[in-house]
Amino acid sequence: MTHLPADDDDRPTFAEPWQAQAFALATGLVDRGVIAADEWAETLGAEIKRAQAAGDPDTGETYYHHVLAAVERLAREKGLVDAGAIEARAEDWRRSYLATPHGQPVELKRR
Repeated sequence: MTHLPADDDDRPTFAEPWQAQAFALATGLVDRGVIAADEWAETLGAEIKRAQAAGDPDTGETYYHHVLAAVERLAREKGLVDAGAIEARAEDWRRSYLATPHGQPVELKRR
């Protein structure tokens, strides 16, 4: 069973801003009809199962990684973005955070 991080009122909680952004992107795509709700649920479920099969303990700490993986997968499948663009942006972020002093905000630097 997946443990969605939530507060006492069962509202989603976010440890980092990117988690809220990934969740908002997913719900926005569903709300606008770009992705059907059942398609979203199936894809997110498949990403969670894939991660569990690879050893994810499903404690809720990695939930938003699965949200992000599902959004990226559906964005590629729907032709909203190509895999190369996703990988290039991920690499831009990786380089940016590696170049950022500890405790400082990361600023995206594109190649």
